Amino acid sequence: MAIVSLLDVSLSFGGAPLLDRVNLQIDRGERVCLVGRNGAGKSTLMKVIAGELNCDTGQVFRQPGAVISTLRQEVPAGLTGTVRTVVEGEGGAYEVHNDWERHDRVERLLEQMKLPVDTPFAELSAGQKRRVLLARGLVEDPQLLLLDEPTNHLDLESILWLEEFLLEWGGALLFVTHDRAFLRKISTRIVEVDRGKLVGWQCDYDTFLTRKEAVLEAEEVERAQFDKKLAQEEVWIRRGVKAQRSRANNRIHALEKMRAERAARRDRTGTAKMTAQEADRSGFKVISCEGAGFRYDDRWIVRDLTTRIERGDKIGIVGPNGAGKTTLLRLLLGQIAPKEGLVEQGTRLEIVYFDQLRAQLDETMRVQDAVADGNATVTINGRTRHVISYLEDFLFDPTRARTPIKALSGGERNRLLLARLFTKPANVLVLDEPTNDLDAETLELLEDLLVEFGGTVLLVSHDRAFLNEVCTSLLVFEGDATVSDYTGGYDDWQRERAAKAAAVAAAEEKTKREAKEAAAKEAAGAGAKKTRKLSNKERAELEALPKQIETMEAEQETLTAKLADPLFFKKPATEVTQATVRLHELEAQLARAYSRWTELEG
Repeated sequence: MAIVSLLDVSLSFGGAPLLDRVNLQIDRGERVCLVGRNGAGKSTLMKVIAGELNCDTGQVFRQPGAVISTLRQEVPAGLTGTVRTVVEGEGGAYEVHNDWERHDRVERLLEQMKLPVDTPFAELSAGQKRRVLLARGLVEDPQLLLLDEPTNHLDLESILWLEEFLLEWGGALLFVTHDRAFLRKISTRIVEVDRGKLVGWQCDYDTFLTRKEAVLEAEEVERAQFDKKLAQEEVWIRRGVKAQRSRANNRIHALEKMRAERAARRDRTGTAKMTAQEADRSGFKVISCEGAGFRYDDRWIVRDLTTRIERGDKIGIVGPNGAGKTTLLRLLLGQIAPKEGLVEQGTRLEIVYFDQLRAQLDETMRVQDAVADGNATVTINGRTRHVISYLEDFLFDPTRARTPIKALSGGERNRLLLARLFTKPANVLVLDEPTNDLDAETLELLEDLLVEFGGTVLLVSHDRAFLNEVCTSLLVFEGDATVSDYTGGYDDWQRERAAKAAAVAAAEEKTKREAKEAAAKEAAGAGAKKTRKLSNKERAELEALPKQIETMEAEQETLTAKLADPLFFKKPATEVTQATVRLHELEAQLARAYSRWTELEG
């Protein structure tokens, strides 16, 4: 039996319906991802399913007794108390309700999610608060969990934890996300909200993109043919009806039907058109650090950082929430002075900054005034444009352009900040969490823009797909105020980190083995025994061993140098794996060779 079923559900808020006679069924164990443009109606659909909004027409069926929990984009205001009391919620009085199963779930979730039970909720980071709210929803033992942008404000470690948790949880999910890596790993089915309709896609995300493009191309051809036929019929009717009355009436009725169909057509929202204004080229050196460090009081944020950023580099900054990523940006840009070492900025830098906290936006201003500073026009690459026309490139229609900023959604605020950002010429773009709340199409457009941008990009993000597409290297916080430099994007970093971990593990294993062999040799030598005479075959083996060992050590040295070179990890993964496996084989062969040499010489 389905947990939730929607039958011919429609809902409108005065304009075109957000939901237009839609049908949907969610079964046990499914993990359904809702995709669609910002404002398409994804959050509205989730509220209808949760029973928070009533539909205008149609029916919503919920399995009797089914519990549906929701994790919102924003943290609810007014939540007070410790982590434990927030997770317990209103049902926390176990002794009153005698609900000891709920008590056990609370204790299990607090431990499983590694939550600081006695910490005041208000003191937590945004990512920790969302983890607490997820636990609060799961305490109700829901059959269906609704997640609206669950990875917003989470760091990479928390996102990876959430993925594994949801995969193991096993309940039904309906979720909205801009994180394409999260979508690819979690979803078993994709449902698209497009112009009031729901379209189901039984495929993975990459196949969905390919099939969707083909569907849109076919729709465009079909509509062009329809419009051509309609234009021909309009010409015919204007010339006057000359055919037999019955035939003419049929043709007139068909024309009226075509007119009604054309009037009811909902055209797809266009794609944003982003263009960054490039200032004159900066010097080749943009930023250099030599042993740089910064601390607040006695707490070091960054220590002994040595790196060089050159014109055209696209640098991703990655680390846990609270590690100091924004502080590192300020240090690199010269906004704060290092406490040790040296940080130097290059020449002719024109820097534009995208702030994750949206502090650059005055809530009381209208959208158009925030972009043009109250002027009617903006100048883009030497061309003067009316601000309303410019905002249409970022999908703000004239009415929305005159709306106060406080009325905008999260995705609209991000688009507005990008629109404001790109009115200013720059050769260094600094983007602090730019991907939150943007739909997939706008994200891909921003990726293309940053890749093609001729200047330098400094980017803080937890979006793995975004880091892969944009970045040429990463600065990664790795604990104890250490920031390491890696070549490539997220996947390159993960491969290099795995290879380093494997090399360290192999070295530790070698040390243990050598110690064990030395101990065994010492024990064997304790009872002195006569040296036996070697056979001709053994003498030949002993004479050949030094050359064999020399050859193996030379190959070992070559492989070690390869695996220490970050550029080697740009090669195919199979080549990297083969090199790592061969290095481990050589270590084992060398250990046996030395052991045999000792045995023959003894």
